[in-house]
Amino acid sequence: MSRIVVLGAGISGHTAASYLRKLLPKEHEVVVISPNSKWNWIPSNIWVGVGEMEPEDVTFELGPIYKKAGIVFKQAKAIAIYPEGSSTISKPFVQIEHTSKESFGNQENIEYDYLINTTGPKLNFEATQGLGPEKNSLSVCSAQHAKETAKELKKTIETMKKGKNAVFLVGTGHGQSTCQGAAFEYAFNLDFILKKEKVKDKAKIVYITNEYELGDFGMGGVHIKNGGYLTHTKTFTESLFTERNVSWIKRAHVYKVEPNKAYYETLSGNHNEIEFDFAMLIPPFAGVGLKAYNKLNEDITQTLFVPNGFMKVDADYTQKPYEEWKASDWPKTYQNPTYKNIFAAGIAFAPPHSISKPMKSSNGTPIFPTPPRTGMPSAIIGRNCALNIIDMIKYGNQTPKHTASMAEIGAACVASTGAGFFSGTAASITVYPIVPDFEKYPEYGRDLLYTFGEIGLAGHWIKLLLHYGFIYKAKLKPFWFILPE
Repeated sequence: MSRIVVLGAGISGHTAASYLRKLLPKEHEVVVISPNSKWNWIPSNIWVGVGEMEPEDVTFELGPIYKKAGIVFKQAKAIAIYPEGSSTISKPFVQIEHTSKESFGNQENIEYDYLINTTGPKLNFEATQGLGPEKNSLSVCSAQHAKETAKELKKTIETMKKGKNAVFLVGTGHGQSTCQGAAFEYAFNLDFILKKEKVKDKAKIVYITNEYELGDFGMGGVHIKNGGYLTHTKTFTESLFTERNVSWIKRAHVYKVEPNKAYYETLSGNHNEIEFDFAMLIPPFAGVGLKAYNKLNEDITQTLFVPNGFMKVDADYTQKPYEEWKASDWPKTYQNPTYKNIFAAGIAFAPPHSISKPMKSSNGTPIFPTPPRTGMPSAIIGRNCALNIIDMIKYGNQTPKHTASMAEIGAACVASTGAGFFSGTAASITVYPIVPDFEKYPEYGRDLLYTFGEIGLAGHWIKLLLHYGFIYKAKLKPFWFILPE
């Protein structure tokens, strides 16, 4: 009998646990450890953040689902990994601390045969002074954050209906933030809601971003086919914002947020400030701070993790100039190179380098997006980690065969406004591969047959379909496995 422990129950971890339980015989145990009791379909947090949905529409309790499926669930956060065991415990184990009301603060050691780290990120609001929902800006990174954002948006709109003008600042709250797509979609939805509430004439929406050009999205920008023409996402995004009278500040590192005022540095080294009435700013991400110890209780955190806390996998982490970066640097199996029974998926794995070109201001401040690894790719990677462990258990395969390099898989991003069937519109982009491969596709780095963008109601319907389809799949309802990741 093997025990497989999955740290985290987000899109990647939940997908991995679901496949492990479905495909492994019952004598093997699947354990999920997550500090949160609920699963969250994070892409729809945008709709919660503008009041089009409630948190209950995008979350559900994990306990009953896992109990029915035969998955052991522990509401707890992982503190440390002991991949060799310890002086008193012979098997590898994870030290956890419970977060449920009943067992809050209690610590426990969970032994494992295989481990998948899908803890997701720490929302690193502390990296920017004054950033975050508990300070001077808002967020949509969790359902609860999004609910608070919707509440503040409603208050702001009420003042506008009484005649007040308002400045909305939306974007990234640090020079190293990721998830530009979420910020872009929120700005898109904000425009929709303000028009719906008939106060758009009193609003000024400003998009602030660490991207060198709009439409970078942490992927270095993309050439897409649109309406029979080849267009760069810079043009695509600028056109959408211009049509909606959204102005933008790019190449910006927000370093301080005060009540109603944000301070930022640009790549040129200038320091500026902007006043706002409402600010939704995405924080940078970091690892969750897991420690690691060997059998002698010596700290080996640097063996398992890179300095920002993300886990090392089968990537090429050799430091080299941007011009020498290759698609083949990116991990394929997500297996830790030192401990072969450990895998990492989703945001938890350490990318070998950024996808966007690194930039520094004249003051030496890094200002460029970090790589996105959420949504569709994180689910695919989580599934493949599960399949490789299943092969190791069932067939003794010690060399993983299932691969999901971000340089070999595609992704779809749909920024959709409104949650109604006929009232929305969407900007949709599909990209293949996510990480450009200039050896295989020398001209643009990507296969233009599968890289395209569209604007319209059809994309909105797809986003609605994805919302309901993925929640159905995540609830492990009949034939859930037929739906793709």
